[in-house]
Amino acid sequence: MFSKLTNALDFQSKGLVLRAERQRVIASNIANADTPGFSGRDFDFKKAMAEATSGPAFPLATPSSGPNSDGTTNARHIPISNIDSSTLGDNSRLAYTLQTQPAMDGNSVDMDRERANFVDNSVRYEATLRFINGSSRTILSAIQGQ
Repeated sequence: MFSKLTNALDFQSKGLVLRAERQRVIASNIANADTPGFSGRDFDFKKAMAEATSGPAFPLATPSSGPNSDGTTNARHIPISNIDSSTLGDNSRLAYTLQTQPAMDGNSVDMDRERANFVDNSVRYEATLRFINGSSRTILSAIQGQ
C-alpha cells in the first residue's frame, strides 16, 4: 500500500535526477563553447526516463556490502547507471548535438541553443521540485490526519 502512495514521488525523483544530469551536460557544453574541436553533447530525456522507470518501483531490499553494477549499495536505492556520468559519457548514452553553424575551430556548440536548453531544463527541474514538494506535503497532511 505504501508503494501506491510513493509511486508518483518515485517517478518524479527519477525525473529530477535526470534533469540534474542534463543540466550538468548542458553546463559542460556552455563551459566548452570556446574549446577548439569540442563537440556538444546531450541525451534524449524521454528515452532516459523510459529506461529509468522500466524497473519495479520498490524492489525487495537485499543488503549489500558494496556497490552493485547499477551503482547502488541497496536494492531499494534508485539505480543511477542510466544517468551516471561514466555511462552517459560513452557514445551509447550521450549523443552529439547537431552543428547548426559550422565553426573554423571545429566547435559544434551553439550558445543560443544551449542557453535555451539550459533555461528550459531549469524551469522543468523547478516544476518537478514543486511537484515533489506538493506531493510530499499532501502525504504528510494525510498521515497527520489534517
